[in-house]
Amino acid sequence: MSLAANKIEEAQEHIKLAEKALKTAFLKWKPDYEEAADEYNKAAVCFRQAKAYDQCKYCFLKSADCHKQARSLFHSAKCLDSAIIICKEMNAFSDIRMLAERACNLYQQHGSPESGAATLEKAAKILEDPMPDQALALYQRAVEITTIEDTSRQSTEYASKVARLMVKLGMYDQACDAIRREIGLHQQSENYGLIGRLAVALVLVQLAREDYVAAEKAFKEWGNCCDPAEVQTLEQLLQAYDDEDPDSARQALRSPFIRHMDIEYARLANELKLPRGVVTA
Repeated sequence: MSLAANKIEEAQEHIKLAEKALKTAFLKWKPDYEEAADEYNKAAVCFRQAKAYDQCKYCFLKSADCHKQARSLFHSAKCLDSAIIICKEMNAFSDIRMLAERACNLYQQHGSPESGAATLEKAAKILEDPMPDQALALYQRAVEITTIEDTSRQSTEYASKVARLMVKLGMYDQACDAIRREIGLHQQSENYGLIGRLAVALVLVQLAREDYVAAEKAFKEWGNCCDPAEVQTLEQLLQAYDDEDPDSARQALRSPFIRHMDIEYARLANELKLPRGVVTA
């Protein structure tokens, strides 16, 4: 018998023990949820070793339910975390957001909101490429949780992800608000050094919206946080749009620091309509 077959047989034995633990009898009035949760978890591990991912996911979810019935909320959430990893291995991305939100709720009920936010982040990273809109929703929830818990560093990291995913999805109006929120978080933590680069990002997004007045306003508001190279580039860029000079705008958009910004902003700069809207960068 192959290793996979052995592991599947072993998993099925654990499932039988789990089902037995859940049964009641004349002298056993209540199901033993803790024992059932443990047996389902063991079955899930065996199924994973056999690469039987559907059964593995099923058993992790059963274990999570049993832990929840036993009021072991933290362990229930951990089982859902494991189910998320299995979904990734199966490329079953459509279930991941729901599982992450369920796990997050359990962590919060247990009094571990940081673990909940970490689960949202882990799930969002999995979804960034295949389902960026789902990833965005998870990062937005993570921002809310960490803001309430006053963990500014994490809030800022998640807020940055929110803004960049909005740019990736072409949600430029919302991206402007998200960048401003990110700037506000940096102000709260007195991390002024990173605001200059965000000012550049905000100008680029306003230009993508074709709102040149708002782009100039963003520069005037936050330009004092930019370093000299950023100031020079933004001045050239805004002047080029004012003068309708595509060559000068193209030159500014190809400046080294813009090309080395986060990839979403670098791509945005490369795709911006130049003045007169004739040539693309």
